Amino acid sequence: MRTWKDKYNMDTLRVSSSSKPNSVAGAIAGVIRERGTVELQTIGAGALNQAIKAVAISRGFLAPSGIDIVCVPSFSDISIEGAERTAIKLLVQPR
Repeated sequence: MRTWKDKYNMDTLRVSSSSKPNSVAGAIAGVIRERGTVELQTIGAGALNQAIKAVAISRGFLAPSGIDIVCVPSFSDISIEGAERTAIKLLVQPR
């Protein structure tokens, strides 16, 4: 069975509190150029902080190409090692 992610060819990048924002920004820019949309998944304030920094940096990477991106946040329940956790997902796509 195909999911909505398959339908839109969406990649999910998991961001942690130890992720380097410049590296994540490069990944965001690459996926946006290739596929058009990317989803960032974070758990915790530190991870969300790094993800937001990466989105801001990636806007600078994409601007010279004429691509302006927006970020839409949402909550998602996920299972990690059998435990339910609440994640914040950021849908990043061109404006």
